[in-house]
Amino acid sequence: MSLTDSIIGRPLATSEERAEHIGVAAGIPIFGLDGLTSAAYGPEAAMTLLIPLGIGGVEYGWRIIGAILILLAIVYFSYRQTIAAYPGGGGSYTVASENLGEKPGLLAAAALMIDYILTAAVGISAGVTALTSAVPRLQPHTLLICLVILTILALVNMRGVKDTGTAFIIPTFLFVSTLLALIVVGMWKTVHAGGHPMAMAPIPAALPATVGTLGMWMLLKAFASGCAAMTGVEAVSNGVMAFGEPRVQRAQRTLTVIIGILMVLLFGIAYLAKTYRIMPMDPDAAQFQSLLSLLVTAVFGRGWFYFLTMGSVLLALALSANTAFADFPRLTRAIALHDYLPHVFILRGRRLLYSHGIYALTGFTAVILILFGGVTDRLIPLYAIGAFLAFTLSQAGMVVHWMKGEAHKGRVWHMFVNGIGAVATGITTLVVLVAKFRAGAWVTALLVPVLIGVMWVVKRHYSRVRREMSDMTPLNLVNLQEPIVVIPMARWDRITEKAMRFGLLLSKEIKVVHVHSDDEEGSLDELWHEYVMDPIKKEGLQEPELVTIPSNYRFIINPLMDYILKLEEENPGRKVAVLLPELVVRHWWENALHNQRVQLLKLLLLVKGNQRIVVVNIPWYL
Repeated sequence: MSLTDSIIGRPLATSEERAEHIGVAAGIPIFGLDGLTSAAYGPEAAMTLLIPLGIGGVEYGWRIIGAILILLAIVYFSYRQTIAAYPGGGGSYTVASENLGEKPGLLAAAALMIDYILTAAVGISAGVTALTSAVPRLQPHTLLICLVILTILALVNMRGVKDTGTAFIIPTFLFVSTLLALIVVGMWKTVHAGGHPMAMAPIPAALPATVGTLGMWMLLKAFASGCAAMTGVEAVSNGVMAFGEPRVQRAQRTLTVIIGILMVLLFGIAYLAKTYRIMPMDPDAAQFQSLLSLLVTAVFGRGWFYFLTMGSVLLALALSANTAFADFPRLTRAIALHDYLPHVFILRGRRLLYSHGIYALTGFTAVILILFGGVTDRLIPLYAIGAFLAFTLSQAGMVVHWMKGEAHKGRVWHMFVNGIGAVATGITTLVVLVAKFRAGAWVTALLVPVLIGVMWVVKRHYSRVRREMSDMTPLNLVNLQEPIVVIPMARWDRITEKAMRFGLLLSKEIKVVHVHSDDEEGSLDELWHEYVMDPIKKEGLQEPELVTIPSNYRFIINPLMDYILKLEEENPGRKVAVLLPELVVRHWWENALHNQRVQLLKLLLLVKGNQRIVVVNIPWYL
């Protein structure tokens, strides 16, 4: 078995695709880990903005999480209907494109792509934040740890959907079970303490009485930040095709389990923060700890369970980026099928994956992590806008879908559910955009139209190519002539001999072009007659022409280009075949030692030439 097979698995045949389908158990970590782990940073993101309120911030944080839970329930029922209506995968792009039109579809596509990139970046950075909370001395290495985790995630995902789900089941179970244990024990202690439990270990100083007043603006900003807890909800509807039959039922069950667990986690964490009177720490404070770290310390102390919980949070948060890895390639494939992204995203790799989507996501996520230093709080302001914009377009599209469909029992109810979802998520989108605009949301708001512009350019290119290539006329046999063969030749050797032999087969009109500089030792002229002309005359073949171009300034490429373009201009209607002898080496690194001029000349001929110039590689295998 090769090293590649050991790392990312053996190649899979197309006939093995059915074996790669997954069930509910594997679907939860693959499509739900992002949503589930948002419980680890969503409440904290909301409550951090309420720190100036002191004790009052705890109470308001509890209410904000309650509003988010109501919104989450609305989105859940909406997406259950989307899964049933689009068993082939009902992501926002598909639903919006089919029901609202091309432009809303592109808006959904751009929003989702940005959201998935930020999902991967935020998940990894939040996981590393959990690690540095438990081991503060690692904080200076935050970015490096983020990039290492990103690399590992990319390699794991290259093994395929089934292997990825199997690998992530245990970390997901550990994360959920430790947080549920935290919530159950914390609530039990709260009940037995009459609603005022005491912390098991020292935590930051007690909260002061209210030191600030709550304005509507602060409330909106806190709600907008807390909405990060709802990202990833759409993942299941995008990946319906990954499930085995019955596909729709399995996808809906998976969504139900994910949303149910997420609601319990969000409620429990908010409740414990309220009863233990714990607020998040300032992210810039010395010895910063996450809200979860403070809660686990308060309920269990700093014993083995603390490190088990924080370890599971770190692992789950880091792996939560897998939701983006599962859905981003499917999204880019759907967009590429409509010619708005390069067609390379349609191709499936050795493990039946859309591998180029994984490569692109890894690269963009690495750039985001580097730009923001891997710090979660710097990324959160950019987050959730794309997700809620996609939610809104998807639900609005579903309303149109039911309106256009045949009348049937329950149609009005379906329209009502999706309509409520569209209104609720639409209002939330505006709130998130306005509240987070100055904090960084403007970046996302700017990137969306830029990305739409890029997709328009790609579409225009493919449309032009299709127009030019669509001529279905019979084969044109008029004015067939042998091409003029041009062979650039620096010296006489085995490679150029091979080029000459091939050139003699192509045409009777061959021009060997030798650019001679003043400081060059020897000349091709000295060998020309003995090694080329004499054998040709002996066989009675058409004699080639040797064209020697002097180069006083030692330029090679420019004189060759000028000669070839002039030859083309002087021979209208004739094709010019440029034969480029090229050495093919055994090791990739040896390419740096050869063929630079050949590659540059090939590029210039393709860029500056037209359809009458043909470039032919003549390889010599070393």
